[in-house]
Amino acid sequence: MEIILKEDIIGLGFKNDIVNVKSGYGRNYLIPQGKGVIASESAKKVLAENLKQQAHKLAALKAEAEKKAEAIKDVALCIAAKVSATGQLYGSVGVNQVAEELKKLGHEIDRKIVTMKDAKLVGDYVALVHFHKEVIVEIPVKVVAENAPVEEKKEEAPVAEAPVEAPVQEEAAAVEE
Repeated sequence: MEIILKEDIIGLGFKNDIVNVKSGYGRNYLIPQGKGVIASESAKKVLAENLKQQAHKLAALKAEAEKKAEAIKDVALCIAAKVSATGQLYGSVGVNQVAEELKKLGHEIDRKIVTMKDAKLVGDYVALVHFHKEVIVEIPVKVVAENAPVEEKKEEAPVAEAPVEAPVQEEAAAVEE
């Protein structure tokens, strides 16, 4: 079933795109929610005419999206989260935390235009910000341990080395006797 989208839907398409969806998804969700209409021949002609008339407006929207993208192009986020001893996060880091961190940096971005695989381990991830269907920005996200178990291991290391040195000295003394 062909549907003309009335708004951007991440993962499906952007406003005024003609997409193929299963009939149940189209008839039971997209059309009743006002997110799409059936792509009949007359609807396609109306869409083409509207796009011709809105070309100037769409170019302005794209220019605005590029301006916003330029502002956050070089941003890299570091998000601290509680971590277990095995490096597993308590919960996960997702688009909500990314949007909050961007807001703290002064970039007002709606969480709905951000996509990212949920981070469940400490490491590096990439968040995508979809400003426009042709303007997508990749933001590197580093998830680090809030309670810093790495420092605890460093403190334990000298303690572990001390007993190792003592038997070596005792063996050396035994060899000398």
